[in-house]
Amino acid sequence: MKSMVKPQHEARAKIIKAMAHPSRLFIIEALNKKEHCVGELTEMIGADASTISKHLSVLKNAGLVIDEKRSNSIYYSLRVPCIIDFFACIEDVLSANAKDSAKILKCCKK
Repeated sequence: MKSMVKPQHEARAKIIKAMAHPSRLFIIEALNKKEHCVGELTEMIGADASTISKHLSVLKNAGLVIDEKRSNSIYYSLRVPCIIDFFACIEDVLSANAKDSAKILKCCKK
């Protein structure tokens, strides 16, 4: 199996794994609207600054966010905003799953 996994698939998996946390998904959505510093994201999410910094580090290491130091703050933004398009695809999958579940429930209630 390992020999069949292409480097491209491994690279994709790294990015998807980096997004695989609710707080990181929230951060991506927030950064799609505008850049934020750790303090702002901490307030929005309700977690401590070290936790948010770790989430941002994971996203940065995957190439999803970039940072820019301005005086005493570091501001984060999306490196490639089109990642939000991936979220739309996920929503389509969720919708299709919900429709399938509704069909099953309708069948069972008869």
